[in-house]
Amino acid sequence: MNLLLNEPWIPVRRRDGSREWIAPTRFSDTEIVAFDADRPDFNGALAQFAIGLLQTTTPADSASQWRKLLATPPNAASLAEWFAPVLKAFEFDGAGARFMQDFTLKADDGTVNDIGALLIEMPGENALKNNSDHFVKRGQAASLCPACAATALQTLQLNAPSGGVGHRTGLRGGGPLTTLLVGQPPGGLWRDLWLNVQERSVFLASCGDAGKVGEHLRFPWLADMSAIQKESGETAPAQVHPDHLFWAMPRRVRLDLDAVASGQCSICGRESDRLIRQYATKNYGLNYKGAWNHPLSPYYEAKDGELPLHPQPGGLGYRHWLAWVLGQTSDKKKQRAARIVSHALDHRHSQLGGGLRLWAFGYDMDNMKARCWYESVVPLYDLAECASGALERIRDEVGLWLASADLAASYLRGAVKDAWFSADARGDFSAVDAAFWSRTEDAFYRQLQALIDRERQAIERDALPARQAWHQVLLHTAERLFDGEFVGAGQVERQNPRRIAEAHTQLKRNLRGPKLLGALGLPVPEKKPTKAARKAA
Repeated sequence: MNLLLNEPWIPVRRRDGSREWIAPTRFSDTEIVAFDADRPDFNGALAQFAIGLLQTTTPADSASQWRKLLATPPNAASLAEWFAPVLKAFEFDGAGARFMQDFTLKADDGTVNDIGALLIEMPGENALKNNSDHFVKRGQAASLCPACAATALQTLQLNAPSGGVGHRTGLRGGGPLTTLLVGQPPGGLWRDLWLNVQERSVFLASCGDAGKVGEHLRFPWLADMSAIQKESGETAPAQVHPDHLFWAMPRRVRLDLDAVASGQCSICGRESDRLIRQYATKNYGLNYKGAWNHPLSPYYEAKDGELPLHPQPGGLGYRHWLAWVLGQTSDKKKQRAARIVSHALDHRHSQLGGGLRLWAFGYDMDNMKARCWYESVVPLYDLAECASGALERIRDEVGLWLASADLAASYLRGAVKDAWFSADARGDFSAVDAAFWSRTEDAFYRQLQALIDRERQAIERDALPARQAWHQVLLHTAERLFDGEFVGAGQVERQNPRRIAEAHTQLKRNLRGPKLLGALGLPVPEKKPTKAARKAA
């Protein structure tokens, strides 16, 4: 029996709140609303597994076919027909090819690791050797059921961070940011998956060589790695089929499915008589280089071309909205939205049938160390119903709001630092930025919804009042945080009144100054002439 395509191994949540495990042929069940794994990174991996499976097998090749399947999902029998040609690629067990596992590696080859090492946050070899696993302890995932092991393996291959010499990162680097379209209000799992699938010909034309017909060029575990990449070589888009984007395999792993045990899975807690406890691994897997263009990730422009965005300290929030949704171009940064998002906004419009949200998630990695898992859902309102010209105007207007907010945040951060410390002080002031962005988020989305509604209905209105209102939000938020939380709330005996007064005065001056007004596109008052100038006149 094929575990990954025929057996119920995927945890989902039903409309009534109950939990169930399903096979992929039930993705279109209208009673299923979301994935329901025990770890958030597993939910992200399962979503990408499902989208990749549908994109790889869908026969839909026109906008009308795509729209029909959005409105009337295929039944289980139809999905089984879609998946039948790729059954061999999704075998999880057996002596031959196995899903996401090295074709030639044996269970006793290479380095043998405890199964918990598949989890990205688990301490690495050096941490175990130096006994430095203080916060995330070893041995927390001693045995995994086949379902959790398969999900952990998929999660590792998607997010693979740098892991020492020859341990390759994922196709999008270590811990990429993924952005997926989802319904608003939630309309069921099928809709959320299908929103992120493109017409087959559109997808095939985007990256890779659709003329590459070998199955291993779609699913790299179906052959020896050398069939794709020579020893010490690299793997570029032109060497593989576009389907490879979803099934990249940077890590050489082989699960030990012989030395199994009975008991409870360390992650889901279910009983199993096939608990997997270890796996073999080797370095020097597929080395992804070149202009890869993954449909589910936003990209930024670098010296060497476009690179995928990755979560950074500070989390995910409205300051990223423009880059994720419409792209952002300025003197400092050039970023574009994920291909699936751009395609939906540029070509689908009314086909999408209602409001949308964007689900963004990913690991913040420091080389091989996972600092944090970030996840956020941001609203798009009825953006998909706006014409292309309206999207351009929204991009320009929101760009002004975000540029001015970024400037105001820097003014607040500088004022807090000047009030607390001398000029040469160093430290982490990220808490100041986080508080500022959090306090201004509600106002941003209120203004954004009003802007989108106005553009969708083609209502002409002066942009100046909204910009002035946003300026007041920035001004009052920064001053309140300075006075009420960061400086004014401190112990009096430890404060320097003169330094605080000077910092506060400078903050007020900056928030009302020409630089911030100019960033927001507001009129800048003319400078009053000095006494000397008036006297000379």
